[in-house]
Amino acid sequence: MIKRENFNKELQDIAMFAKAMSHPARLAILQHLADTKTCISGDISDFLPLSRSTVSQHLSELKKMGLIIGEIEGLKINYCLNQDIINKHKQMMYSFFDKIEPTDIVCDCK
Repeated sequence: MIKRENFNKELQDIAMFAKAMSHPARLAILQHLADTKTCISGDISDFLPLSRSTVSQHLSELKKMGLIIGEIEGLKINYCLNQDIINKHKQMMYSFFDKIEPTDIVCDCK
């Protein structure tokens, strides 16, 4: 069995990011936060076809990756995008795909 530690940090980081982004609910949460162009105070599940507990689990994963920031104010939590981390991951993905872009490869396996 090949262990994750056998791969360089860049590939490990990309894999962790891809895993965090691998669920449509997480993508919908990020999209909703981006569309509102402000922090959201209240229940994001009002905007998604998911239960509060499910949304909470997805928010936890996004927060663990640093893609969103949440501050507790009394009984409410304000959620917003962490643009610095999002930009870091965007650049990481661009860099990865630039490295694997086929240029001189001839493939006859179609």
